[in-house]
Amino acid sequence: MHEALADLHLLTLTPWKIIGLLGTLLFTARWFVQFYATKKQKKVVVPMSFWYLSVVGSVLTLAYFIWGKNDSVGIIQTAFPMLVSFYNVFAHLRSRNHEETVRPGGPEET
Repeated sequence: MHEALADLHLLTLTPWKIIGLLGTLLFTARWFVQFYATKKQKKVVVPMSFWYLSVVGSVLTLAYFIWGKNDSVGIIQTAFPMLVSFYNVFAHLRSRNHEETVRPGGPEET
């Protein structure tokens, strides 16, 4: 998977590089999703699609750094945000099973 598919002026595309670029694109797209949701609701919100894009983008980028490039700095840089993203997705899925009651004056309003 390291053979070049295309050789553009300054960019050589391999299958692994395409995976890495797709992961980076998805990881970056989450900020546009969050910006749109915040603008639409007129308050800061982090929609679940933000975390799903984080997980998928991180997994693809991590795969690129492990098998495509063998870059320990990229692996470390990608692994921690991926763990946080997985945690938030699992926490959300777990909390859907429990009804949460939010009352005025609760700790979320301080």
